[in-house]
Formats: sequence, structure tokens, C-alpha cells
Amino acid sequence: MVPDFLRLAAHPLRWQLLGLLADGDLRVRELVALTGEPQNLVSYHLRLLREGGLVTAARSTFDGRDSYYHLDLRRCGDGLAAAGAALHPSLGPAAVPVRRGIAVLFVCTGNSVRSPIAEALLRHHTEGRVRAASAGVRPAERLHPSAVRVLRELGVAVSGRPRDVRTMTRRRFDHVITLCDKAREVCPDLGARRAHWSIPEPEGYEGFRATAAEIDVRVRHLVPALTGGAAR
Repeated sequence: MVPDFLRLAAHPLRWQLLGLLADGDLRVRELVALTGEPQNLVSYHLRLLREGGLVTAARSTFDGRDSYYHLDLRRCGDGLAAAGAALHPSLGPAAVPVRRGIAVLFVCTGNSVRSPIAEALLRHHTEGRVRAASAGVRPAERLHPSAVRVLRELGVAVSGRPRDVRTMTRRRFDHVITLCDKAREVCPDLGARRAHWSIPEPEGYEGFRATAAEIDVRVRHLVPALTGGAAR
């Protein structure tokens, strides 16, 4: 369902009126001149904005026959925040801190680059409140040195050896996130909420940096979504 603010503000003329009123209060004839639209059309859309609570009107204290239109910036801000939260929790108001005990498993093919980077970053950004783990559908023998290095540059430590996802079947996870397309197709069902991040295997050290940066952005946006996130 489209949020009320978006349905109301998305019309091109109404958006233009909101932008003009953001600079200050204006009369209808001034809005007509600035938009280049007929007065009856401007008045119609102003009425819709008033009914939606985004715009108010007050009689001029100089000429009572005239009215000034005023944008309610607080209501607009609340509407924008609610619309952002409806799309994704990280786009809304400040999120409630993630509760302890939520378990997230990241899975890629070798568990040597993408999934351990995601595991380490999630643990770092939640200060250990989230039980982050990672595994691979065909685990490598060791963590890739470039993955360890790029995390060190970000001030994040990582250690351990790659794990096989089949060893995780007895553990409870609230979320399982696959980070490569192969893993998405063959990862076993662990009874958790599933999501997929399609991230290619990096090539060259700059590729590792770019991959770590992309995962970092995704993890930062994941954190607010974990609030209250129980397994389905």
C-alpha cells in the first residue's frame, strides 16, 4: 500500500507547490504566476494538500479578502520519514537498538571472502549484540588474505576457518542471507527468513575493497531491519 504522503505529494503540480511553499508563505495568485498553471487548477491541488494536512491557509491580516498558504514542514518531515520506513526500516526515523540474541547466517560459495566479511561487519556494527555467523556451500581451505587485509583497513578483525553450511543445520537462525548466486540455489533450508545479496566474486585488491564497501552498506541497512526480526 502506497503511503498517504507519497500519494498526495507525488503529483507533479502538488510537488511543485510544496517546493514553492517551502521557501515561504504565498498567495494563490503568486502560486499561479510561479507555476504558470490556471488558478482553478492551482486552487484544486491546494485544497487536496490542505485536506491532507500538509498545507494550511490563513487570512491576511492586511487584506482580509486574501489568504496566505503555509507549508507544515513538520507534517511533511513526518510523512517523508514514514514513507521511508515503509520502504525499508533504515530509511525511517532512528531505529530501536537491535535486541540481543538475533542470529544471522551469511552464506557464499567458499566462505573465504564475502560471507566472512559480512559476518565480521555485522558483529562490528552491532557490537556483538547479533549472533553473526558465516558458512559456505563448498568451503575453501582458508580465509582469503585480501579479505582479512581489507577488513583490517576498516578496523575490523576476522579469524577462523571457512565452515560448511551443512554443519549449521542444527543451529537456530532468524535470518539466512546468501551472498552469491550459486549459494542461493543450493543453500539448504535452515528454517529462517531468507534474503539474497547478489555480489560477484572480487578480482584484484581494488575489487576486494569495492566488495567490502558494498557489503558494509548492505550490513548497515540490514541492522535496523533486524529489530524485532524473528524467524518465520
